[in-house]
Formats: sequence, structure tokens, C-alpha cells
Amino acid sequence: MSLWQYYRNLTPQTRAIVGAGVVVYATAMLYISDAAEKKLDLVPTEEDKKRLEELVPKVRTVERRER
Repeated sequence: MSLWQYYRNLTPQTRAIVGAGVVVYATAMLYISDAAEKKLDLVPTEEDKKRLEELVPKVRTVERRER
């Protein structure tokens, strides 16, 4: 039986609890990863941000001619 089928066989209340648990887990990991980033001194510097900005492609719009 696939994982999706196993999930679908759960009662709606249990599926809601599992879904809420995933949301809580993801939110906690976002906060923990930010704290770990600061503790391990992996916060990007202004120079890093500038270099990243240079790598991002520029998007230009072009007016379309009337036919």
C-alpha cells in the first residue's frame, strides 16, 4: 500500500491532526534554522548580498508592436 493510500484511509480528524503537525513542525524548523544560522555565523554579509544581486538575471519588458 502506498503512503498516499495509507494517508487517505485515515479518518478526517486524524488527517487534520497530521496536517497540523506538519505545519507546526515546518514552522518550528524555520525558527530553529534561523537561530542555528546566527549561532554558526552563517548570516550573509552585505558583500554576499551584493554578489547575489549581480547573479540574478534582469528582466526587461518590451512593448509589442500593433499588427
